[in-house]
Amino acid sequence: MTIEIRPALPSEYDAVGELTVEAYSHDGYVRGDYARTLRAAADRAAKAELWVAADETGLLGSVTYCPAGSVYREIGLDDEGEFRMLGVVGRARGLGVGTALTERCIERTRELGLSRIVMSSATYMTTAHRIYQRLGFVRLPDRDWSPIAGVDLWAFALDL
Repeated sequence: MTIEIRPALPSEYDAVGELTVEAYSHDGYVRGDYARTLRAAADRAAKAELWVAADETGLLGSVTYCPAGSVYREIGLDDEGEFRMLGVVGRARGLGVGTALTERCIERTRELGLSRIVMSSATYMTTAHRIYQRLGFVRLPDRDWSPIAGVDLWAFALDL
């Protein structure tokens, strides 16, 4: 299987939104109004960068890369790259899609001339944590935070 990582096409925005909700719902990770944010792929594409992973069967995953100035940034400083809302459909888990999307975000950070990339991940997303740690990300406990009661986010960083 050949996985292509590329910007999402406008014709794919609805599918990307549903894919992201499905990926987060698969493991029970949609809390509160977050499904609305996950579904808003067109808005993410307009106010950040929306990347997808696809193969000959269709879309496999997506991620939102949040450059400086994006309203979608959460913890990134102006001299850091940041990504969020990485999701992979159930049928593609374990195939390297999440790793490929994360690597694209790392590459994008380098393209922008930045020396660090950061992101937040819910404490219970342990499979994702293993991917990030395998790629060299380390915890940034001083940037941990909670957007709503019951959802605690850990911060991670990779110096490039």
